[in-house]
Amino acid sequence: MTNKTPPTEDQDSEMMDSELHKLFLDELADILSAEQQLTKALPKMAKAATSEELKAAFDSHLAETEYHITRIEEVFTSLDEPVRSKECKAMKGLLEEGKEMMEELKGSTALDAALIAAAQKVEHYEIASYGTVCAWAARLGHDEAVELLTATLDEEKAADETLTEIAENSVNEAAE
Repeated sequence: MTNKTPPTEDQDSEMMDSELHKLFLDELADILSAEQQLTKALPKMAKAATSEELKAAFDSHLAETEYHITRIEEVFTSLDEPVRSKECKAMKGLLEEGKEMMEELKGSTALDAALIAAAQKVEHYEIASYGTVCAWAARLGHDEAVELLTATLDEEKAADETLTEIAENSVNEAAE
């Protein structure tokens, strides 16, 4: 096992100017947009849900999502970078698909199952995104960013697991 020595000031400056660092910041801007879009969608999903457990899960994840936004802003600040957002087209598409499902299945016993499917697509996108930026932050030596982003990644995984449990324990059966 080798000890990783901290980068020198020159190496640190080079990392901040690297293409990977620029890509990292661009992806953070994309994730920030994704989280901002999700804060607008989750209340609508909670309102549409018929399962009280699912409503509570959406409400709980809304509070987490608001904190995820704060963490991303902290990452930008820790790197002395301006906080910026770039429209996340993937999240926009996922949320539009979820909205269509809600409209098509309104009043159906399968509505909650569809809401969970839409929410899990969002969670899987977020897990992939946060996993990527965590790896890049580690490679770049952005230790504070790694810590903040890993905490969010863990929460996204937990949210996905909660949705699976709700689906398996009640919602899927009710949709049959």
